[in-house]
Amino acid sequence: MLMRTDPFRDLDRLAQQVFGTSARPAVMPMDAWRVGDEFVVEFDLPGIDPDTLDLDIERNMLTVRAERPGLDQNREMIAAERSRGVFTRQLFLGDNLDTEQIRADYTDGVLRLSIPVAEQAKPRKIEIARGNGHKKAINA
Repeated sequence: MLMRTDPFRDLDRLAQQVFGTSARPAVMPMDAWRVGDEFVVEFDLPGIDPDTLDLDIERNMLTVRAERPGLDQNREMIAAERSRGVFTRQLFLGDNLDTEQIRADYTDGVLRLSIPVAEQAKPRKIEIARGNGHKKAINA
């Protein structure tokens, strides 16, 4: 059987496995969802020392930084597939989130961020004055 190989396709496939793609990063995968008045974001960071985790926020840009130490050079490695070094991921947080009240927890290799919706972004009622002096509240 004759098989045709494309070295560029093989190189592209390898690069996607190692570095991920823009749609699916290989190093710091995350899930995000909304629960009531709060957004939750979870990052998979197994094997990361919590002391190397760093969260920074500047304006509405949240930066997550983590570091997995390099391999012990005295070991004879049989397989080394886990990414090592410094990993960063940035998230743009909309103006509707309260960046002053972010809570973070790192348990069992998962970094969980809870970001509340800002008060000014929550639905509220607005009173409308009528010409006859009566007021009626409607949802905004």
